Amino acid sequence: SRSDRQENIRRVGEVAALFRDAGLISLVAFITPYRKMRKMVRTMIGPDDLIEVYVKAEIAACIGRDPKLLYKKAKKGQVKEFTGISAPYEEPKNPDLVLDTDKNTIRGSADLVINAVLKHLKRGNIRAGAGK
Repeated sequence: SRSDRQENIRRVGEVAALFRDAGLISLVAFITPYRKMRKMVRTMIGPDDLIEVYVKAEIAACIGRDPKLLYKKAKKGQVKEFTGISAPYEEPKNPDLVLDTDKNTIRGSADLVINAVLKHLKRGNIRAGAGK
């Protein structure tokens, strides 16, 4: 349900904030389908300590990459509240980084993430090892 998703993302944000407070950088990969949820996490972490990465994938690509056949089950109504099928996905309006999976390789996407983190570190936007 939407409220379950919200609570799950809140918990993930709290754990990421604990890592930030310990001076660590964490990479967290979660489907966060609603802008409101992403805003909540940005507020928790702090805008200078979070890089929002939009992993852009067309629904057809997601279906083609689905080894558990969850999309097929969702289309048949066997999986409820499935993002992109029976539950909405609100694309980010201004993510810090877009990884277009139709255009980037896995290695290329990883390089983009690493470069984004390094760029933020150089600008002093992420205080790795310093804690708060």
